Amino acid sequence: MRLLAILGLCFLSACAAIPPASKPEVVVPEAGKPTQAEVLAPPAESPAQALQLADWSEISAWGEGEQIHAWEAFQHSCSTLKRQAAWASVCEAASFISAQPDLVRRFFENHFLPYRVTNPDKSRLGMITGYYEPLLNGSRTRTSRFRYPIYGPPSDLLTIDLASVYPELKGMRLRGRLQGNKIVPYYNRAEIESGAAPVRGAELYWVDDAVDLFFLQIQGSGKIRLPGGELVRIGYADQNGFPYKSVGKVLVERGELTLDKASMQGIKDWAKRNPNKLNELLNANASYVFFRELPSQLSGPLGALGVPLTEGRSLAVDPRSIPLGAPVFLMTTWPNENRSLNRLMMAQDTGGAIKGAVRADFFWGFGPEAGKLAGSMKQNGRMWVLLPKGYVF
Repeated sequence: MRLLAILGLCFLSACAAIPPASKPEVVVPEAGKPTQAEVLAPPAESPAQALQLADWSEISAWGEGEQIHAWEAFQHSCSTLKRQAAWASVCEAASFISAQPDLVRRFFENHFLPYRVTNPDKSRLGMITGYYEPLLNGSRTRTSRFRYPIYGPPSDLLTIDLASVYPELKGMRLRGRLQGNKIVPYYNRAEIESGAAPVRGAELYWVDDAVDLFFLQIQGSGKIRLPGGELVRIGYADQNGFPYKSVGKVLVERGELTLDKASMQGIKDWAKRNPNKLNELLNANASYVFFRELPSQLSGPLGALGVPLTEGRSLAVDPRSIPLGAPVFLMTTWPNENRSLNRLMMAQDTGGAIKGAVRADFFWGFGPEAGKLAGSMKQNGRMWVLLPKGYVF
């Protein structure tokens, strides 16, 4: 009964998975990666249930020898993982390895064991989608052109971790605001946009396109090009606690787009044709993301692991099934193609729509070309997680 009562509280007040996801959904259904946090999801399998010990020979593409290209991303993971006992020795050993293809491949074979990732029904195929880091045009001040604000977290947004009192909610957070002496759900998208939330003064930047801003919130990070040409990077800071809802799916359900057109570009094209319907559509997704400015010297946006993401080598996963930071060998295909895409990746991020064991979001990098690949990626794939020998679940 206690857990049922807690779950009721979460649904009323918006409990969200930790860590807050950084990124996107661009195709339907749930085919990209909303980086927003979400209402308490159904329990997922633990890593011990989702991962089964395998043999290296099972990974047919392992011998292609491309592991060297994931070495930098692995070192990024180690910058955080080295503080965990299970990873300390392998990360220390990695510091002595010369970045040569054969040495890197043997390093993984000597220090890790492969685990096939399986769904609860023991199937091994899952959906692989994509996300990216967009570029927006913006300004530090509001002008007639730049009139859509990017907000930092508002002062009244509360985030409460209940795990210390209720272990059943480990990895969950509650978001809300005070109303008198009660905690109530935070304002939804429509209420924030209409000025109900105390966001005035929390503007970081102003941009020139409402739809681009909406998709920035879905991706969870991006760059802003200022009038003088300077590029600044922003990343996920917090979220209002509402679950993400795909506007592409809404348009399909209303008969305004066919499923094959419900991509990011398809939604943008619809918005140009239907400016009077745009606000109502965007407000169908009550989730709202707040940002923070990130250091310009970062090599990529920060993922949930707290390290910069690497183009083509970082994955967003469900951390309830796959340990964050772990190497993951992915076997899938290129977006809208049958051409094999087999790579060693690093599980460095999470996402609101990335739920389940064989489910991942592929980080394609920065800019329009990365956006095209991310927006069209909805492939079947299989995954193997590499864990240090002696790893205890």
